[in-house]
Amino acid sequence: MTIRVLLADDQTLLRSAFRILVDSEPDMEVVGEAADGAQAVTLTRSERADVVLMDIRMPGTDGLAATRTITADPALAAVRVIMLTTFEVDEYVVGALRAGASGFLGKGAEPEELLNAIRIVAAGEALLSPTATKGLIARFLAQGGDGADEQRAAAYGERLNALTGREREVLVLVAGGLSNDEIGERLDVSPLTVKTHVNRAMAKLGARDRAQLVVTAYESGLVRPRAE
Repeated sequence: MTIRVLLADDQTLLRSAFRILVDSEPDMEVVGEAADGAQAVTLTRSERADVVLMDIRMPGTDGLAATRTITADPALAAVRVIMLTTFEVDEYVVGALRAGASGFLGKGAEPEELLNAIRIVAAGEALLSPTATKGLIARFLAQGGDGADEQRAAAYGERLNALTGREREVLVLVAGGLSNDEIGERLDVSPLTVKTHVNRAMAKLGARDRAQLVVTAYESGLVRPRAE
């Protein structure tokens, strides 16, 4: 199966470089290029993209707004968005995850890392790049900054109560950045069993993917960042 990739970035040269890289892979093809968020949304719909490489900061409709539009559209439920940012350590990281992105990468990522990221999210997994997992995400989510932390925690309460003890345990480990294999080793169960628990937790919590589980774990207060 060929992964249909849409490139959304206001820098033409960068889009051209991404196109050459993606089109060089036998299991991928670039189906469109967008210079702003509004165009990205339009092309995602018309070109039936599987994965959108979305720059966070673009003129007009930015990547966050475009991602919210895509992830809120039931007709685009299968589309996965990878946010691209110049600096992974910034306030846009949390905005990207809250907007429904499946993960994010720095624009300086190695070619193989970018290609691997596309394959990961196309397979339905979440991409939390090596330099931005665990403490980084926890720190920014904990900062909140919009005065809505208590409301978010309360909103998650009823849904968290629907989780079994093992599902909560798995959720905590997912929020810690562990893979299914690593969680399986920790709990002495198979990766397939872990995947089942993850899928059930996503269904009960209304999460699109693994990245949304991380957001839920911290915003609900189930997991709290460690003191540095």
